[in-house]
Amino acid sequence: MTAIYVASSKLPTPFGEFMLHGFEDSETGQEHIAITLGDVTTGDPVLCRVHSECLTGDALFSMRCDCGAQLQGALQRISEEGRGMILYLRQEGRGIGLINKVRAYELQDQGADTVEANERLGFDADLRDYTIVKNMFGHFGIKQIMLMTNNPVKVTALSKLGIEVIDRVPLETGHNDHNAKYLATKVNKLGHLLSGKAEE
Repeated sequence: MTAIYVASSKLPTPFGEFMLHGFEDSETGQEHIAITLGDVTTGDPVLCRVHSECLTGDALFSMRCDCGAQLQGALQRISEEGRGMILYLRQEGRGIGLINKVRAYELQDQGADTVEANERLGFDADLRDYTIVKNMFGHFGIKQIMLMTNNPVKVTALSKLGIEVIDRVPLETGHNDHNAKYLATKVNKLGHLLSGKAEE
C-alpha cells in the first residue's frame, strides 16, 4: 500500500485558507487527501488529525456520531495553531463502506450498538488500515506528530509505522443525545478515551 502524490491546490474554508494535497493508493486506486496549513515540512512536530471518511457525519451533519464535529474541531485547532495537517482517509464506516454502514445503522435502529451491528454483518468492529499514512507523512518529511484523537489504538497503529506520536491531543466534541450510546460503546468496547462518557 503506497501513496502516490498527485497534485495540490488552495482550499479556502471558514477556518482559513488551507492547502489540499491529493494522493492515490498505487495498489487499489483509492484516493486520499492531506489538508495542510502553514509549513509542515520544517521537521518540527506537526499538530495532526488522521480522519477516516464519514459521509454521514462530515457532509450530512449526522448526529449519530461525533465525526463531523471532530473534523471541524481539528480544522479549528489547526487554524488557531497556524500550522498543522489533516489526513483524510477514504475508509467509511471504520472500513466497512457506505452501504454496509447504512445496514449497520438499520441494525442500530433495532437496538444493536455500533460494534454489535458490524459483527452481525460479518465484520470486525474496526477494519481500518493506516498503512498508507506512512507515505503521506513521508511526502512532507514528517516524523513526529501531536495527534488529535481519543483513540489509543490509532496512536499504537501509527507508532508501529514509525511515526513518533509525541503527544495525544484529546478531541472531545459533538456529544448529543443521539450519539450517547455510540460514544459509550466506543469507550467500553473500543477503548476510546472520553471523559464522562463511559456510561450512557
